[in-house]
Amino acid sequence: MAGSTVEPTRDTTTVAASGAAAGYRPARTLPCGAEFRRQASRRRTQLALGFMVLLPLIILIAFQFDSNDDDNGGGEFGSLIDLATSGGLNFTLFTIFVSASFLLVVVVALFCGDTVASEASWGSLRYLLAIPVPRARLLTVKLLVALAYSGLALVLLAGTALAIGTLRYGWSPLRSTVAAQLEPGEGLLRLLAVLGYLAIVLLVVAGLAFLLSVTTDAALGAVGGAVLLWILSSILDQITALGVIRSFLPTHYSTAWLGLLSTPVQTDDIVRGTVSAICYATVFWGLAFWRFTRKDITS
Repeated sequence: MAGSTVEPTRDTTTVAASGAAAGYRPARTLPCGAEFRRQASRRRTQLALGFMVLLPLIILIAFQFDSNDDDNGGGEFGSLIDLATSGGLNFTLFTIFVSASFLLVVVVALFCGDTVASEASWGSLRYLLAIPVPRARLLTVKLLVALAYSGLALVLLAGTALAIGTLRYGWSPLRSTVAAQLEPGEGLLRLLAVLGYLAIVLLVVAGLAFLLSVTTDAALGAVGGAVLLWILSSILDQITALGVIRSFLPTHYSTAWLGLLSTPVQTDDIVRGTVSAICYATVFWGLAFWRFTRKDITS
């Protein structure tokens, strides 16, 4: 009609100053709780945590088949096997000792090496980023959840060993080849300190596996690569001809937790090992974030 005006069509979508849709909050994408539940539903998580509970039971059953063999193993730590059945604390110490050098390394590498690479291998990684979840946010959440499950595995292993060991062998003082007998209360505190130090040392494995996880789309390659590199470092650490170079290897202080069982407590290597592990883990995680925020995601 004459004299009438037509108002222009307005876009009802509000855009924030940053260019994002109004109401979009990057920090609210992919909550840690959702990722934790996601990982809990995966078969590898259930099997790994289940085996942490099962291993102490297997060891306990194995101890029931007493062959009366006096040779229970030689070397510096041979008597740990003899003392394992003398109380719940000693049984827990033995379980930690036989698990620390390999089993726990594999479990931590599994949780941290599989977390991103598996998403890439399934082709779901690019869909997570298209939600959109910021890359740094996605890595942070996945790393925190992987570390949480790694810590849970360590607690389950020690907690189950302590529970069934105490039920079977009683609540007795902690004994070892490098310390005087420790009363149960103090012995429990020493074991908690051992677990804390092992958790710090295993951060190196977590960092290396996480770096490999963002580098490759093959989850098995990330997990296996981290384990193999840890084994390689352990082998090189045994070569005395390397001299002072050995002290820079990530595995050089991996057994320093034995100093927590001595009387008095030996903390020099504990401090060096803690600093070394934190430095290595920080470098590996930094490289992982640097690499992932710059790579093309095609899977």
